[in-house]
Amino acid sequence: MPVEFHNPAGLAAGSYSHTAVVTGGRTVYVSGQVAFDESGKVVGATFAEQAERVFHNLKIALAAGGAQFSDIVKMNVYVRDLTSEKVRCFREVRGRHLGGHKPASTLVATPALVHEDLMLEVEVVAVVG
Repeated sequence: MPVEFHNPAGLAAGSYSHTAVVTGGRTVYVSGQVAFDESGKVVGATFAEQAERVFHNLKIALAAGGAQFSDIVKMNVYVRDLTSEKVRCFREVRGRHLGGHKPASTLVATPALVHEDLMLEVEVVAVVG
């Protein structure tokens, strides 16, 4: 794998890696995915339901570029009206889909997303082979 993940001494350990070093491979950039179905309708009335749909959409988008969850090197997460409960829920859903894989990650609170019913948006960068 052309990617090394590092959590250097002196930085807090988390559910992510502090550094991802890429030395080769093909890079796949995935636009922010939200809880829309293929017709553009919002899926899910709860944060957990929307998070599941976001990861469903990420899987489809990654596959279109020949990638999968284990190829993600960077994840940016945007959560509307962030609470500790939403962080816990997001980590749980992410863990089910990524397993022990811990890409470099950023989570940002935002007051709004592109649609008033959306609660979460996730964009990723993956490196394949």
